[in-house]
This record gives sequence, C-alpha cells and structure tokens, in this order.
Amino acid sequence: MRLKTLSRACATACATLTLVAAGALPASATPDKPVIALANAYFGNTWRHQMVDAFKEAAEKAKADGRIADYIILNGDGTVAQQNSQIAELILKKVDAIAVDAASETAVNGIIEKACKAGIKVVSFDSIASAPCNWQLNFDFKGYKREQAEWVLKKIGGKGNVIVVRGVKGSAPDADMYGAQEAVLKNYPDVKVVATVYGQATASVAQSAVANALPSLPHVDAVLGQGGSDDTGIAQAFDQYGGEYAKKMPVIEGGGSSNFIQWWAKQKDTNGYSTISMNTTPGIGGAAFWLAYELVKGANPPKLMIMPVATVTDDNLKDYQSLPAGVIVSPSYSQQWVQDNLLKAKAGN
Repeated sequence: MRLKTLSRACATACATLTLVAAGALPASATPDKPVIALANAYFGNTWRHQMVDAFKEAAEKAKADGRIADYIILNGDGTVAQQNSQIAELILKKVDAIAVDAASETAVNGIIEKACKAGIKVVSFDSIASAPCNWQLNFDFKGYKREQAEWVLKKIGGKGNVIVVRGVKGSAPDADMYGAQEAVLKNYPDVKVVATVYGQATASVAQSAVANALPSLPHVDAVLGQGGSDDTGIAQAFDQYGGEYAKKMPVIEGGGSSNFIQWWAKQKDTNGYSTISMNTTPGIGGAAFWLAYELVKGANPPKLMIMPVATVTDDNLKDYQSLPAGVIVSPSYSQQWVQDNLLKAKAGN
C-alpha cells in the first residue's frame, strides 16, 4: 500500500494532522529510498504554514525524482503531549528520519532519544530540542533580536515607552528572543516597558492583544515584536486606535510579513516612516527536509548549524513591497544549498 499524505490548512491555532494511510510503510522504504517525516508542534500562524509548505515542496520534489519512498507531515496544537504522541507514532511506523519543530526545548527529549535508539535520524529546527542525539538547525534568535532592538531603541533616541509583544508561549525561540530584548532594554534606563503581551507570532492574536492594552497605556513610542506576522497585527491595532497615532506611528519592529512591508511602504511615502524588519525564514522547512535526507544518506554535519535571517531596511524596502499579501520574506533552500552551507559548515556557523 502506498503511503499518502494530505496537507490540511488551519486558519486558527488548532491542531492539524496530515493524514497517512493505515498500515505499515512500504517494503521499499530503505535508506536508499527513505521515508522522511515532519513533526511540527504548532500550525497556528502564517510562518508555520509557509514552513510546512517549504518542507512539502522539497519532499514532493524528492519523491518525484525517486529519492524517497514517501514522506509524512504531522502538525500539532502546540502541546508537548500531542507532539510526544506523534513522534511515538512515527517511531512505530519506522520512518528513517524526523524533522522536529519542537513544542519544548526539553520536554520532547525523551521521545527523541527513543527515536534515535530506534535508528531514526532526528533533526530539530527553528524551535529546537536539546536531546544530545539530535542535530539542531537553528537561527541566532538572540543575536538578531539584540541587533534589531538596538536599532529601534536608538531610533527613538534611547528614551520613551515601549510595548513588548512576545511570540509562541513556551517555545524556545520566544524565550531566546525575549531574553535578548530584555538584555538590550537594561542598557536603556530611560526606556520604559509599559506592556508585555503574547501575540503568538500571529497577526490576529497580536492585534487583539495590543488593541486591548492601548486604552490604558501612555503614549507608545516603539513596539518590540517577534515576527511570524505579529507586525501586521500590531500595525492594525494602532491604525484602529487612531488618535495621536494617526499622524505619527510608533516604531514597530518588522518581522518579515509582506502585509507589514506594504503598510510600511505606504507610511514611508506618506510621512517618511522608518523602521527595520528582520525575520527567521520559513524556507527552513525545505532545508530541514534536505538535511534529514542527507543524514540518512550518511552525512555527518556539525550538531549545531545556524540559518541566516532576512533583513529589510529603508534602503531595500522597494525590493520587497511587491510581494503577494500574506507571506513571510524567505528564500527557498535547495539540496545544493544544504550541501554547500550546512554540511560543510563549522559547528555553530
């Protein structure tokens, strides 16, 4: 029986599961033609949808080229319990490799260790797991968030009121990015954090969280976010609130959302609005697929590899403002890119 996968979209932060046909894997599933799986803990924002699409696109190409027997995609509701259960299912199905966008840096380590002991290659990415046996494909969340926060706080003259919009609650990226922002804020005693909310890296959630906070806040000079389309929601909240912000918007950190970039371009044309956008690239889903494939084929890259981030400034804004609505700025990562930039990388680079 041939294994089948069906991608299901989900507009809200609900649990989603790519279905597989009942029964065992095909007899032809060997390291020569492996089965590669994705265990994605959370599917409730644009970034994760785009990441899954990137994984699927790479997997479909590999399958069409006869390089893999098949692939499986499992999307979760953000809980550790569900991801543990899904990885356990993949172990029983005897897949050859699993790419894990983890629900927790530590709480999924036990099931990942079981997968490793079963001979399955495991690479965690984006939201990584710390199990010693797995490879980590990460972003320098701390580094780029420090850089972006520094830019924003200098832009407002090192003083004023700031809202901090956190990301996916409980995730390793949220902890890293928030920690980096806090470290920068400590160097600016004249900057006051007047509200901290969770935006779940989602436009609608971020908009609601900021809109609910604004009526009770003093004038806001800047907003530090985390990306994944929260920038669009933040901008919409201030647009909706109007008042003093109708003439002068706070400096909002961009997170790579095309909708935000289009809003920024209009604001720039109207009143000279200036900000910076930096984001992790959801194309990492494709890189994670090809890395998992290469691991099955015998590659031995560093245990920790770092992906680049995408940066948009006033200088290159025009290069991105024509992107279609509802996407995150991201290149695609091919098998050749993985071979050239990850397999040959030095540890942590």
